[in-house]
Amino acid sequence: MKRYFLALDLVDDAEKIAEYEQWHKAGNLMAGIKESILGAGIIQMEIYRTGNRLVMTMDTDESFSFERKAAMDQANPNVQEWEKLMWKFQSPLPWAKEGEKWVFMDKIFQLS
Repeated sequence: MKRYFLALDLVDDAEKIAEYEQWHKAGNLMAGIKESILGAGIIQMEIYRTGNRLVMTMDTDESFSFERKAAMDQANPNVQEWEKLMWKFQSPLPWAKEGEKWVFMDKIFQLS
């Protein structure tokens, strides 16, 4: 199993942040989104928020790759609709590449 941490900002607007959170409550995902996540080899996914900053954790199996997930997402109209909707709420980090949403975080400390 591999674990990834990614970050993204939301548009700094309380109403949009509340709507974004509403879409992510249990039972509110668009049809097919949970299945696309699991089908890509993601075992567990969590998103945390402070202010307008999001941090996502992903635990994946050995079959997972970001390239494969991106190709699957491009071919899935449900995911494309979801991503288009989510861009209303999301704001790329200043150092994100063109078109990049979630940015990898580097581990800088581990207590062992």
